[in-house]
Amino acid sequence: MTKIYTAKAPETLRATPQLPASKSISNRALTISALACRDDESCRGMLYDEGRLPENLSDCDDTAVMLRALRDISAPSPEKTEPKVIDIGAAGTAMRFMTALLAVSDGEFTLTGTERMKHRPIGILVGALQQLGADIRYEGTDGFPPLRIKGQPLNGGTVEMQGSVSSQYISAILMIAPVLRNGLELRLRGDIVSKPYIDLTLWMMREFGAEAGWTSGNTIAVKAGGYKNRPYLIENDWSAASYWYEMMALTADEDAEIRLPGLHDSSKQGDAAVRYIFSMLGVKTEVVSRNEERGTRSEVVLRKSNRTAPRLDYDFVNSPDLVQTVVVTCVAKGIPFHFRGLQSLRIKETDRINALIEELKKMGFIVRVEGDSDLVWDGDRCEPSFAPIDTYEDHRMALSFAPLALIFPEISIRNPQVVTKSYPHFWDELQRAGFDLQES
Repeated sequence: MTKIYTAKAPETLRATPQLPASKSISNRALTISALACRDDESCRGMLYDEGRLPENLSDCDDTAVMLRALRDISAPSPEKTEPKVIDIGAAGTAMRFMTALLAVSDGEFTLTGTERMKHRPIGILVGALQQLGADIRYEGTDGFPPLRIKGQPLNGGTVEMQGSVSSQYISAILMIAPVLRNGLELRLRGDIVSKPYIDLTLWMMREFGAEAGWTSGNTIAVKAGGYKNRPYLIENDWSAASYWYEMMALTADEDAEIRLPGLHDSSKQGDAAVRYIFSMLGVKTEVVSRNEERGTRSEVVLRKSNRTAPRLDYDFVNSPDLVQTVVVTCVAKGIPFHFRGLQSLRIKETDRINALIEELKKMGFIVRVEGDSDLVWDGDRCEPSFAPIDTYEDHRMALSFAPLALIFPEISIRNPQVVTKSYPHFWDELQRAGFDLQES
């Protein structure tokens, strides 16, 4: 039976929600830690030992999938010739990262996922890995999962990839580069999208002792030499913070205050750009740091500024996961927009461009697409149906539409449990913030 949550907003908004740890950092930390422990006798069993995992690891579905997959890889093989089956469900990040990791891991594997995952392209990454000598073949349609991977040592060398592909393809191949015999020179052609995510990967690689960095505007060099295992503390998630920015932008409470612990002012997360974007949407950000026994802790404090741009034109090429949040905020506040850099939204958990257009019609807003991927709103309206918002198995649809309860009498979300992919406790945090939540 399909579940529906109906949310009604409080008149005043005072909240200190517990944000999830960064999914992007967690999944990278797990991948790099697994590579660091491969040849380190002191920690080879770390994936079975909760005490050896990175600290503040995300508890979202995607990270749970990564952790389970890494344990499956490490588990002793039964006495049979069939490959191990690694099922990553609907976790796109895990599919990309595991494809590269399995290519350099001992054993033979079948990497698969949900039916939707079997229609999400992987060919660009597979092709790049095959250039390095990886033994990967398709078990179904060429260019798509499932994959049959026979792990083996790879020499490395020079690889070219299109810079406009998903940054997760690029991050996946970069993270295995230190364990390649000759390291890696990665040349990116054309425009580079989501560059902050590539920079985040390189920064984390260096945190674990790798020598990696840009040598020119489009070339990255990674030296051979592996990683050094180390304790690692994962910061909280700026993407999850964006929904609280949206609530601050939409609330009518002029004295509203939201405190978000565990966010870093100097964060390498690309979605930390939410601070700048929402400064144009009426939200003021203050970063407060305090010294504690275990080191400096910081939190972000949100308040209303009531200074909003009359129109917003923005290129989301470096922060595509913020698009749904910002689109919904803008229409709700009556701010026309033209958003670019949305190419990757077509191949996410769903076609997010079409999903946004269809669901915003239910609330009375007519957003249109220009070209293949630009989203434009000039203030056009239609008669709203206020039918429940469909989530398309996409966590960010539920997360970005729920704050509309602050401008409408209520908002209904179908299949609200999809938030577990990135923010498992979101609905609990809404209730703690004073939202009334009814299930039907």
